[in-house]
Amino acid sequence: MTATIRSLATRLIRVPLSRPWGPDVTELSVIETVVTDSDGATGYGFSWTPTIGAASVQAMLDHDIASFAVGRAADATEFWPALWRHLHEAGGGGVTTIAMAGLDLALWDLAGRRADASVVELVGRTQETAEVYGSGVNLHYPLDELVAQAERWVASGYDAVKVKVGSPDPARDVERLAALREVLGPDRRLMIDANQRWSLDAATAALEAFAPFAPAWIEEPLRADDLPGHAELRRRTDVPIALGENVHTRYRFAEFLDAGVVDVAQPNIVRVGGITPFREIAALADDYGVPVAPHLLFELSGQLALTLPRPTLVEDVEDATFTALGVLADPAPVSVDGARLSFDPAPGLGLRFA
Repeated sequence: MTATIRSLATRLIRVPLSRPWGPDVTELSVIETVVTDSDGATGYGFSWTPTIGAASVQAMLDHDIASFAVGRAADATEFWPALWRHLHEAGGGGVTTIAMAGLDLALWDLAGRRADASVVELVGRTQETAEVYGSGVNLHYPLDELVAQAERWVASGYDAVKVKVGSPDPARDVERLAALREVLGPDRRLMIDANQRWSLDAATAALEAFAPFAPAWIEEPLRADDLPGHAELRRRTDVPIALGENVHTRYRFAEFLDAGVVDVAQPNIVRVGGITPFREIAALADDYGVPVAPHLLFELSGQLALTLPRPTLVEDVEDATFTALGVLADPAPVSVDGARLSFDPAPGLGLRFA
């Protein structure tokens, strides 16, 4: 007989960033989730958000998700659709799916602990390793600090790096990319991320100006929900378009993929609602021949990267992983060895917060 969910508890953890992502983003919020089943077994998961929305996420877990979950089968893939139907009138994505991820991850962890298997084994390992790229939330860095960061990435062995663009003065972006390309040399890949800062015409002009620096992709060039704008930008530029960190459901991913505007899909495993919908999105992207590069959450994304049908890149934001921030109770099951992902299997997610 399948065990049922007996209880769900949460704990809010505020994590100061050693390298703030800007004047308004000086900390991350982790909502730890602990699920206990009817046999007394326990699983540990989390929801996550930078600065904004943590109290709302925790409230939804405590007041809407916990009461609905008790007594239902402790099986993530069976439970997820019913929970989404229960919650979606509060919003089909965003706070809703971020909160759902807390329980979904805890249920996957519970399944792994019960089977004494890692989540990679549960989902199915397809890749021996994955390439890791250096990433920075660094638009506010002065030029000398940005260059120093790129020099650290080169010294660490990274062959691909990502930096922010979208300065109010486009000439500033050009100056910064020129300096970075000089540090990186001609062969390393340079990805750029505009974080939804541009209009269609501004994006068009910027990408024309950036052509000498050979960007490997442009990430979130336009407002994340502007599908017609992305379709027009795809007609205007040959630079690969990466997006998905602010696309919250597989239904919305399907619309972007069907429109042919996504060259690299970047679902954030927490923002889409956990491992269960992430797997559906990854399968959908593969059907369209589009690679998946999970957004942030290195210790989780690194594990799921090993289950994807195509080789991928894993994002390592400088000094912003759970390991670097010192919030884990034990060593994470993934780490960086040179520019490659190293995996040391642990039951479930292998992630507990101190």
